[in-house]
Amino acid sequence: MTANPQDTATDNSAAKLGVLALVSACVVWGLSGLFYKLLSHLPPLQVLSHRTLWSCVFFALVLLVQGRLHLVGGVLRQPRQTLTLLVAALMIGANWFMFILSIQVGKATEASLGYYIFPLVSVLMGVVFFRERLGRLQWGAVALAVLAVSILAWGLGVAPWVSLLIAVTFGLYGVIKKKLTLGPVVSVTVEVLLLSPVALIILWQVWAGGGSVWGNGARDIALLMISGPLTATPLILFSFATKRVQLATVGLVQYLNPTLQFLVATLVFAEPFGPWHAIAFPIIWAALALYSGASLWQARRTGG
Repeated sequence: MTANPQDTATDNSAAKLGVLALVSACVVWGLSGLFYKLLSHLPPLQVLSHRTLWSCVFFALVLLVQGRLHLVGGVLRQPRQTLTLLVAALMIGANWFMFILSIQVGKATEASLGYYIFPLVSVLMGVVFFRERLGRLQWGAVALAVLAVSILAWGLGVAPWVSLLIAVTFGLYGVIKKKLTLGPVVSVTVEVLLLSPVALIILWQVWAGGGSVWGNGARDIALLMISGPLTATPLILFSFATKRVQLATVGLVQYLNPTLQFLVATLVFAEPFGPWHAIAFPIIWAALALYSGASLWQARRTGG
């Protein structure tokens, strides 16, 4: 049976839009360090609290426009699902906090390393939590990542905790979300809603201590409010893309995020990139190349 040219053109158009959305999401994520650097004079917990609250507002508006806001109430009426999303919320909240903190304390390079090793940490979690099986090349990629982190820890005299915490919290977040059947916008809306009381308590403590909840004027107010759409928009774009782009493509394009973070950290923030980084990072890149190549080969072999 011959494929309909119109259907083929529609599929190609959808795929191109998907790739464009995917690249856009990764660019926003990769360059977001530049945005949070503008708020580095404010305590990271205060920035995180605003990010949580304004993300909640933005997501709620999106669901309201879509006519799906009622789904949030349905989720919250299910105690087990709510508890699962609360754990997910704590993981993504910790991940956001570590990223904001890394920008403020000059550890953006380590943050980029965390997002580089995240796919390999995620693979290990798949083995632990879902009994997934890895091929020899994939195990080799994991071993290279462990080697790179070990070299960096030995050379710097301290483990790259920022990298490890970012990778582990994001990995655990993925494990939790894998078990859910909810759409990404609804689930994240519930997550930030569950975190909102904590965010309000933190901001109340800032106010009670004599600090300014809104920072230092109109500029800070605008930036804090923008943190909501800045968080939500790439997630919506990414969700749009994953429905239209092959998973192999998604996996490869995602490396654009930590690569841009790395370039921002070294070229814009001028963070130190010493000899131990120069040894560890190429090993990580080699590990990702090995892992990606193995995954692509496996996908072609299985016809995926």
